[in-house]
Amino acid sequence: MIRKSWWKILAFILLMYVSVMGFLVDVPSPPGVPLQQSIRNLFFHAPMWFSMMVLFTISVVYAIRYLRNPSSLNDYYSLEYARTGALFGVLGLITGAVWAKSQWGAWWSSDPKQTGAAIAILIYFAYFVLRGSLNDDEKKARIGSVYNIFAFFMLFPTLWILPRLTESLHPGGQGSEGNPGLNPKDSDWHMKIVFWPAVIGWTLLAVWITTLRIRIQILNEKNNS
Repeated sequence: MIRKSWWKILAFILLMYVSVMGFLVDVPSPPGVPLQQSIRNLFFHAPMWFSMMVLFTISVVYAIRYLRNPSSLNDYYSLEYARTGALFGVLGLITGAVWAKSQWGAWWSSDPKQTGAAIAILIYFAYFVLRGSLNDDEKKARIGSVYNIFAFFMLFPTLWILPRLTESLHPGGQGSEGNPGLNPKDSDWHMKIVFWPAVIGWTLLAVWITTLRIRIQILNEKNNS
């Protein structure tokens, strides 16, 4: 039991650690930058995007596997990892909006990275709508897998390429005017010992949620057969 569930126990321990240390750890306060305590959102905002990318990557791998070897199990994995990935993407947008309100004075400032992230999530929402509009399960899985591949590769221009070509309030972009305290290069070791466990913990939780949803899909298939 423990051997099979060690990663779930690890996820629980890491997230408990992050939930406590995220509010207690010393955070930097660069001169002239009104970070206050909002930088602690780094432990809850950025890991959402890490988790989303991991889940979308797993999803597209199973989409490719389905096209090579059509099976309902490959389709379940592809679909559910995409669903949980989209959920964490929405959580990333929400936590980012909270941070933007504190740092930039508005929930939504039409920053290129904000806009790109929203477009990326909407592309995946279109994937779910497309699947829901089809009645034939085989066609749904096949067309959905092709679209999943398209959606995954659209993440790169919307999240990583185009936002870096324009001025952005986020750090790391061209002409960036964002908080230097939000740049990983400027983060001290106090933040790193919380940030990376947060990334691992949230990602493991996302995988845990997905495995439960896959089990539900398998049980529903058995009940309907």
